[in-house]
Amino acid sequence: MDTFFFLIMLLTSVVGLTFIVERGLALRWNRVVPPPVASAAEACRTASERPVLRRICEQTPSPLSRLLLSAEEHLDLPQEENENALQTRARQEIVRLERGLVVLEIVVGIAPLMGLVGTIYGMMTLFGSLGQSALTDNTILAHGISLILRFTMMGLLIAIPSLIAWSYYSKKVEMLAVEMETVCVEFLRRQYHESAKPVAR
Repeated sequence: MDTFFFLIMLLTSVVGLTFIVERGLALRWNRVVPPPVASAAEACRTASERPVLRRICEQTPSPLSRLLLSAEEHLDLPQEENENALQTRARQEIVRLERGLVVLEIVVGIAPLMGLVGTIYGMMTLFGSLGQSALTDNTILAHGISLILRFTMMGLLIAIPSLIAWSYYSKKVEMLAVEMETVCVEFLRRQYHESAKPVAR
């Protein structure tokens, strides 16, 4: 039974570590908001410059690239409709960025509980053994206490790094979302402002 609890907690720690590393790679700033794409969006001020932006976005796949391509494709719509369509697409991208955070949140919740279950099991083992040995075998007492402390420590060691990573990545997703929103809103503002200018005669 001891081995079963240890294997379950080891599996949980492996899952938590895997998603910590995976989200760390997926949420890199340059991967979500590539500087070439942000620079191209800033430089795109007229309709004649849109093909350049489109080409850079297609060559550099990223959440920001997909949002800018969506905004560029709907420039024939009124600005309000384009912004609504962009918000819908942005929510989809945010969900993709948050995909692995749900697993980390689950690990944060269940790791201490599994440690508590292991602790209770250790106490049951300890008191059951003490009843049989009538408090004469210190080895049994030491083994039971060791089980209790070990399961408690393992639960905390799994939960604490997962909690830190979940908090950090959640905040980073918020920052990335604000940055993407800023770039896209400024892009739309410039494009519609340009198209609203009176044609010189």
